[in-house]
Amino acid sequence: MTQRILKVNELIKQEVGKIILSEINFPADIMVTVMKVEVSKDLRYADVFVSVLPFEKKEEVQKTLKENIYFIQKILNKKLFMKPLPRIKFKIDDTGEHVGRIDELLKKNES
Repeated sequence: MTQRILKVNELIKQEVGKIILSEINFPADIMVTVMKVEVSKDLRYADVFVSVLPFEKKEEVQKTLKENIYFIQKILNKKLFMKPLPRIKFKIDDTGEHVGRIDELLKKNES
């Protein structure tokens, strides 16, 4: 991966995180965190991986992000001055759920 792609990944991660925090209203019992961004080699597309707590609310979060994707993209377009600016797509990062399951299994085996 080139240095430019790594920098673009980090920049988009920071900016989308700020936008979600300040502009998108989730219920108080839901926490959404941008975990990582993977930009395509041609810089046209970016997969934004978000973590959701509690994980059971992932469908609600995914629906909200899908409904607001054009609004988020519009704000991102105004904040970042680069060509081409990647089109974002949200994906749920389920790493936390896997870790929770493994931890649960380990605790059962210890008993």
